[in-house]
Amino acid sequence: MQAQNDILSLTDIKLLVDTFYERIQKDGLLGPIFNERIKDNWPEHLDKMYRFWQTVLLEEYTYGGRPFPPHAQMPIDEQHFDQWLALFTKTVDELFTGDKAVEAKWRANKMATMFQSKLAYLKNNPFNIV
Repeated sequence: MQAQNDILSLTDIKLLVDTFYERIQKDGLLGPIFNERIKDNWPEHLDKMYRFWQTVLLEEYTYGGRPFPPHAQMPIDEQHFDQWLALFTKTVDELFTGDKAVEAKWRANKMATMFQSKLAYLKNNPFNIV
């Protein structure tokens, strides 16, 4: 099945986020980390992710926050980011095609790179506060 539509609405964002995090929860590497961290708060987490991606991709400013701090103390490294990006890219590619789909993958890659850089910095400078 070939994806036919771009990411153009909040409905599209919700489809992307719900499908992606459904895969995350079932993933052998990422599932245990996310499920332990989020516990029973998946609806709240998904709502935050809807607002984040709605702000980033649709320029509808519904997200206010700092995405990095919640990740600062998580037991994650390059393999986790690689798997996260692989699942995200697969999800986008299966569901969407177009400029916003390309942008979503680009932004996810940039975010993963930035998070890894910040985590490396914190690891090497443990007395700095996020």
